Amino acid sequence: MIKKEDEHMSVNTHEKRLSDISFSVLDLAPIIVGGTPSDSLRNTLDLARHAEKWGYNRYWLAEHHNMPGIASSATSVVIGHVAAGTSTIRVGSGGIMLPNHAPLVIAEQFGTLESLFPGRIDLGLGRAPGTDQITAHALRRDRRSDGHDFPEQLAELRAYFKPASESGNMRVRAIPGEGLNIPIWLLGSSSFSAQLAGQLGLPFAFASHFSPENTLPALDVYRRHFRPSEVLDEPYAMVGLNVIAADTDEEAQRLATSMQQQFLNLIRNTPGPLKPPVDNMDKLWSDYEKAVVDRQLGSSIIGGPETVKQKLQAFLDETQANEMMVNAQIFNHQARLRSFEIVAEVTK
Repeated sequence: MIKKEDEHMSVNTHEKRLSDISFSVLDLAPIIVGGTPSDSLRNTLDLARHAEKWGYNRYWLAEHHNMPGIASSATSVVIGHVAAGTSTIRVGSGGIMLPNHAPLVIAEQFGTLESLFPGRIDLGLGRAPGTDQITAHALRRDRRSDGHDFPEQLAELRAYFKPASESGNMRVRAIPGEGLNIPIWLLGSSSFSAQLAGQLGLPFAFASHFSPENTLPALDVYRRHFRPSEVLDEPYAMVGLNVIAADTDEEAQRLATSMQQQFLNLIRNTPGPLKPPVDNMDKLWSDYEKAVVDRQLGSSIIGGPETVKQKLQAFLDETQANEMMVNAQIFNHQARLRSFEIVAEVTK
């Protein structure tokens, strides 16, 4: 169980250093301009193998739909692809958007993954659609399914994983799935999932990489509402953040313009493949757009090794996180590998 999984959980939270916590990878499987989903998924596996070698704790993939720049829409399939190509790193979802699916289907999918790769699968769950409303309707076929019943869906899903001896007279069973110990995480960018995760005694992952202003309030809600459970004795909070690292601050700032262009296109409602870096973003955005992008990317860490190390420590001091999950939307695959390698080096 997560409860005893990580020795860092007992560290004095007032004296946490980067080497005291685990670091993990969030991969949005970026499709770049001029690239294909096949290229993206090959790069995903290559990054996962490097992440395993560099000592990252887990490798999560995200469910997004109708996004021309993201190749992980069939998230469970990609998790299987990554888990089959690695051997020790935990692999999971960051996350599965539960309202898009019948809980039984997710129980069966992750029961199958856990049966194939025992002790290595995480199930992170969100209640947002991971897409626009038209696509959400195409996925769900029911306009009333808007995530309001997420707690009930979660309870149904968890029931499918209980051993037969504890599940009562359930006539519908998840096979594979029944009786398997698959860690469930709640993901969020606001306080709703934070409060629910605390009340249920589940681990919580916050999306600071696109909702930085809500980070500290959500973590506070989670910790205040936490109740010990059979899963956790005490709160376990992971924060996701963008880290663009390179050998110099200047190189990292240039690489980060791909991520900035991606968010600029999102606020313009013109999503597309990840674009190559540019020398000057001021030629692309207005002052208002720059302010919006800067606000959404407010927790992002961009720089050379020493800058990244200092800013990661400051973020840890501020959040007291138990774990950090790093995302890096970088156009060039080799530069992306180098970014994750630098993070691994400076956090040891």
